[in-house]
Amino acid sequence: MEDADGERPTLALNGVTVLPASLTRLEGAQYALVMAGAGERRLAVIAPPGSAPFNDFQGTASEYQDRSLLLCPLSERNAAALRRRVGWLRPTPLGQRTSAGLGDRLGLATPGHLQAMRAVGGSLAAMPAQQSIREMERTERTPQDVMDDAMWGILEAGWRAGFGADADHLKTTADIDRCLAAGYTFYTFDPGHYVDATAERATPAQLRTLLGELPWPHLEDAPATLAARYLDRPIWCESHAIRFDEAALLRAAVKYGHAIAHVVALSRHLATAAAGRPWEVEISVDETDLPTTPAEHVYIATELRRLGVRWVSLAPRYIGQFEKAVDYVGDVDAFEADFAVHAAIARSLGPYKLSLHSGSDKFSIYEACTRQTQGLVHLKTAGTSYLEALRTIAGPEPALLRAIYRFARERFEADKATYHISARLDRAPEPATLADRDLPRLLEQDDARQILHVTFGSVLTVRDENGTRRYYGPLMQALRRHGSAYAANLRAHFVRHLAPFAAYARG
Repeated sequence: MEDADGERPTLALNGVTVLPASLTRLEGAQYALVMAGAGERRLAVIAPPGSAPFNDFQGTASEYQDRSLLLCPLSERNAAALRRRVGWLRPTPLGQRTSAGLGDRLGLATPGHLQAMRAVGGSLAAMPAQQSIREMERTERTPQDVMDDAMWGILEAGWRAGFGADADHLKTTADIDRCLAAGYTFYTFDPGHYVDATAERATPAQLRTLLGELPWPHLEDAPATLAARYLDRPIWCESHAIRFDEAALLRAAVKYGHAIAHVVALSRHLATAAAGRPWEVEISVDETDLPTTPAEHVYIATELRRLGVRWVSLAPRYIGQFEKAVDYVGDVDAFEADFAVHAAIARSLGPYKLSLHSGSDKFSIYEACTRQTQGLVHLKTAGTSYLEALRTIAGPEPALLRAIYRFARERFEADKATYHISARLDRAPEPATLADRDLPRLLEQDDARQILHVTFGSVLTVRDENGTRRYYGPLMQALRRHGSAYAANLRAHFVRHLAPFAAYARG
C-alpha cells in the first residue's frame, strides 16, 4: 500500500485496517487513520523512537520495523497535535470563492460530503466544519468537538484542497471567544434578536419615535446625517435604482438599526480578539418573519461599510419560505426576480457573496441563485445530513428508525417552536401503519421529514433512567456499521445540491 504522495508501501499493520486516502508522510513521520476492533478509528503515527512527532501524541506504543508505532485515540489532544504538524488539516478563509457549508450534527458525515465535492469537480470550496451554537447546545457538542470531527473526516478522505470552518449563528462575544479558541476561521453573526419586526406595521409617527430610540452613539450617527445619505437621490446598483423616501428610510433604520449596532460590536470584538489570525465574517438576518427589501439591504450594507465592518457574505431574509428539509415554498419566478436585485446590490456595494441559509433541499432555486450571483454565493446546509443518516439505517436497522420516529412525533409540537415549518402530525404516516419495508418512505414525505428534522436535539440527547442517551449510542453504532452506505447516501444527496454551484463556481 502506498502513502498519499505515491511513495513506496509503508503500512502493513496486523489487527487494523488502514484507510488508504488518509496516508500522509511528513518530515520523517507517517500518519494514517486505521480501523481497529468494532469499527473504531484510531490514528497511527510511525516515527523514530523519541522523535518530536512521536512525543507530541498520546497512545499505545509498539515497535514497527526500525521505528515506533503509536496507535492513538481520536482525542482533542491528538487532533491538536496533528493540526500543528499537517498544514492542510487547518482551516483557512475562503474569501469570495463559491462555497458550500456542510453541517454535520453527528460528526460522521465529512467523508461523504467530500465524496460529493470531488464528484462535482470544479473550484467549489468546502466548509465541512459548520454548526450553530444553538445546534451545539441541542446535540451536547462543543465548538472543539465539531472542529475535530470534521478534521478527522478530512484526514480520512485525504482532502487537501483547503477548507473553511464556520462558527455559525453567533449572537454574543462569548460565543466568538469559544469558537476562536477552537480555531474557526468563518464567523457568522446573527443579530436577529435585534431586528425590530414592528417597523413593518408602525405608523409614521411611531416610526419617528422609534427612530429617536436607536443607539445613535453606537451607530456614530444622527437622524439628520442619516437622512442626508439616503434621501433625494437614487442609489444605483448596476441597472437597479434603489430609492428611499422618508417612510422607507425610517422603516429600514428602525427595523435594522439595533441589529447594525450589535454586528458592529461583535465585529470589533472579533478583530481585537483574533488579531494576527485569519478570519472572515458572514452576517445573517435571515431568521426573521419579514423579507429584507432591496432598500433595507442597501441600508444594511451601507451602514456596516460606513462603520468599518468587513464581511464576505450576507444572508438577507428572502421572499418566500425557506423551510427545513423541503424545497423552496413560493413562486420561483418571483423569487428569482427579487434575488437578482439582491445579487446586484451585493456586487455593487461589496462585492460579497449572498448566503442561502436553510439551504438544504432547495433544488428548485439553486440554478437561479448561482446564475444571478455569477457564482458569488454561499450555500449553507445542515439537517439534511442527519436525515441521510436516518435513511441509511431505515433498511438494515428498521426497529431503531421506528423508535426514533415514534419519539420524534411525541416531541414535535414542543421542538418545532423555533423553526419556520408547515409540517403537521396528522399528515405524516402513523408508525403503526408502516411495515419495515415502508420505513424509507418517511424520508420522502415532507411532513415526516420535517418532524424528524426539527426533533434531532431531543432524539440525540434524551436519556433513559440510567442517564444513558437512549438513541444516540445505537444510532452512532449503526452508522459506523454501515459507514460506506452512509457515505454513499450523502454523496448522492449532496451531488444534487452542489452540482449547480460547481457549474458557476468562482475559484
